[in-house]
Amino acid sequence: MEEEVLCYLDKVLEDEDVFECGDMDVESPLTPGDMLLTPVHRQFRGDIEKGLEMKKLVLSGFLASEEIYINQLEALLLPMRPLKATANLSQPVLSIQQVETIFYKIQDIFEIHKEFYDALLPHIQQWDEKVAVGHLFKKLASQLGVYKAFVDNYKTAVETAEKCRQANTQFQQISENLKVKGPKDSKDCTTNVTMEALLYKPIDRVTRSTLVLHDLLKHTPKDHPDFPLLQDALRISQNFLSSINEEIDPRRTAITTPKGEARQLVKDGFLVEMSEGSRKLRHVFLFTDLLLCAKMKKTSAGRHQQYECKWYIPLADLTFQLLDDSDVLPHIQVLPEHEIEEIKIKISVIKSDIQKEKKALKGQSRNVERLRKKMNEQESWLLLHSPTIPFRIHNKHGKSYLFLLSSDYERSEWRESIQKLQKKDLQTCQLSSVELQVLTSSCCKLRTVHNIPVTSNKDDEETSGLYGFLHVIVHSAKGFKESANLYCTLEVDSYGYFVSKAKTRVFRDTTEPQWNEEFEIELEGSQCLRILCYEKCYDKTKLNKDDNEIVDIIMGKGQVQLDPQTVQSKNWHVDVIEMNGIKVEFSMKFTSRDLSLKRTPSKKQSGVFGVKISIVTKRERSKVPYIVRQCIEEVEKRGIDEVGIYRISGVATDIQALKAAFDTNSKDILVMLSDMDINAIAGTLKLYFRELPEPLLTDRLYPAFMEGIALSDPAAKENCMMHLLRSLPDPNLITFLSLLEHLKRVADKEPINKMSLHNLGTVFGPTLLRPSESEVTKGHITLASDIWSHDVMAQVSVTWVQVLLYYLQHPPISFAELKRNTLYFSTDV
Repeated sequence: MEEEVLCYLDKVLEDEDVFECGDMDVESPLTPGDMLLTPVHRQFRGDIEKGLEMKKLVLSGFLASEEIYINQLEALLLPMRPLKATANLSQPVLSIQQVETIFYKIQDIFEIHKEFYDALLPHIQQWDEKVAVGHLFKKLASQLGVYKAFVDNYKTAVETAEKCRQANTQFQQISENLKVKGPKDSKDCTTNVTMEALLYKPIDRVTRSTLVLHDLLKHTPKDHPDFPLLQDALRISQNFLSSINEEIDPRRTAITTPKGEARQLVKDGFLVEMSEGSRKLRHVFLFTDLLLCAKMKKTSAGRHQQYECKWYIPLADLTFQLLDDSDVLPHIQVLPEHEIEEIKIKISVIKSDIQKEKKALKGQSRNVERLRKKMNEQESWLLLHSPTIPFRIHNKHGKSYLFLLSSDYERSEWRESIQKLQKKDLQTCQLSSVELQVLTSSCCKLRTVHNIPVTSNKDDEETSGLYGFLHVIVHSAKGFKESANLYCTLEVDSYGYFVSKAKTRVFRDTTEPQWNEEFEIELEGSQCLRILCYEKCYDKTKLNKDDNEIVDIIMGKGQVQLDPQTVQSKNWHVDVIEMNGIKVEFSMKFTSRDLSLKRTPSKKQSGVFGVKISIVTKRERSKVPYIVRQCIEEVEKRGIDEVGIYRISGVATDIQALKAAFDTNSKDILVMLSDMDINAIAGTLKLYFRELPEPLLTDRLYPAFMEGIALSDPAAKENCMMHLLRSLPDPNLITFLSLLEHLKRVADKEPINKMSLHNLGTVFGPTLLRPSESEVTKGHITLASDIWSHDVMAQVSVTWVQVLLYYLQHPPISFAELKRNTLYFSTDV
């Protein structure tokens, strides 16, 4: 029932034409009313019925808001008295006329509400079902004439305050830092509020008693003595509002354009803005005639969200400024990818902890809420720091602004939406401070995106997305009017933002490209696949841009939902995405993580894939398999500078072709390697290790690796981890050491290829070290029955990455010295 009370304002706001936005309080601490409406009355859940107990809750909430309102009026009166007292001095801050204009009727309004509050308070404290309060509301309604006088003067008061603020720095300081006392039971003593915001409070408050009267009547029996008095009060209030509806609602002028047309919200969403060298999360609103950038302000629990306008640009003045060589671009700090990956792992661990808490019936709610708050902090950090694609807009009469987006998809959407509106006959507009405040206030009601896109803002019932591998074949595209050099990129959502996962080759000079390329894309809770089609730009003069700027022309874009029922079948699902008249045909199927990483020994011992490494090296009379040596050599020859090497997917058909060539010992292998895309070669090496009958670090040693990496003492850990390497079969050990040195050389080029040791550990860790099915059944793995659930997998994979990272960060390890070292190790392996 308390939820019904907390939402009663929203319901009436929708019913009444005059109420277009919520309470203007933006920084009020937790009120006594909030406390009355939540913990105190939670004990009544399920047995409070509509009636007098509900009436008490409504009154309690209104009384709490009255206390805040009185404190706000008192904050206005505090500077008024000294300003008035010094108005007759030789150098006054304000003249007596300016003081009386700005603070007109504030004292009278304060006294009316103080008297009302003092009279209502004892009735709430000593509640009785027979208590009558209707006469208090009727008296309050009868004094609305004071508000009429205030409303008539409001515009003049605000304009006068603005002029005085510009002309007098002392008044500017006073008006920008008014101290509002918090409620009696609040720990927060004061809150800083501007005079402009406080002057709007009576305008907003004039509707409050009407809102409450609606609900009081709903929950007052008709035979109660209050009922007719509340009816009279409501009638007086409604008549008053009807008579001055246009005057008390300056918002009506703020939602019309200079041409008199209705201003409508076209698009909104959360974007990351680069402001003063740091990243800020903003909510951006695109109206039919302007773009408004707002900051969501912190509010007390249970209160309406509020926005503060940071800046706006009339669309008539907005341009997408083209950069030339003289432009100095702001430095965009991009975090190392391993930090992003670490946060993802932390989020997965917290998700798992939340699920455990929910299953354990004891003490769940407090711990779950604490964990949710922690997860929200981590996800919000990720959302803020992951975007890197710049979206620049410029006010031709002012400054430029820079947003960072995670995908060119969003950048294209925003640019297209703005350009579509700019085709109309737009006029520039200049909003007054009142109009701007009102427009910003209306954003809460108008917005279409209500919450930051993080998991913690979703209901538990909402799908968590797919975890595993999505196989996508991009077949072909039709609908291009002119020949062009065309390619596609694939994106999937992950942790609230989209990540580019694959890219087709460029099909040159055609209107009907036939790619027929297959990709394997790892999904991390993904719900959506995007395909973007580009025309490749070969004009070198356009390439001198910021590292993250995409200069190729986007020809079309589209997305499909990843419906688990559709994609989880064993068969390929064929689909078509239509984008701006272009149709891209593709196929996809999904493989769960456990199936994709499950090791199946090859039945053909003559090949190399799926065959024990000892058999391959013995047959080849080599210490390291030929496939490993050749792939490493080719990557170091021409792929070590490739951005995302080992992370970016190679074309699946190319990988399969290389696999077949190595399996049959084809004479054309070297030619194929020299001609093949480097990501396909990197993918072939990963596939080889993934398809070994057992991991390179062996099933037998898996438990010992888990125990060794968990040791706290550095010396003990060193002793253990080196002993484990010596315990490996020689072919496994030599191959592992060769791979380690190769990955270190790749990481040395991190400034160019963006692949750190941690990134490489994340890519190869789960491939080189994994538990066997026997280890799971023997109980070596925590939550063995849930081993393939994504949250548990995330936790276990942290350890796999730590093991590989330990060796990657270790000084060079020599096979000969390792074998000579016979330090005693006491733990059984």
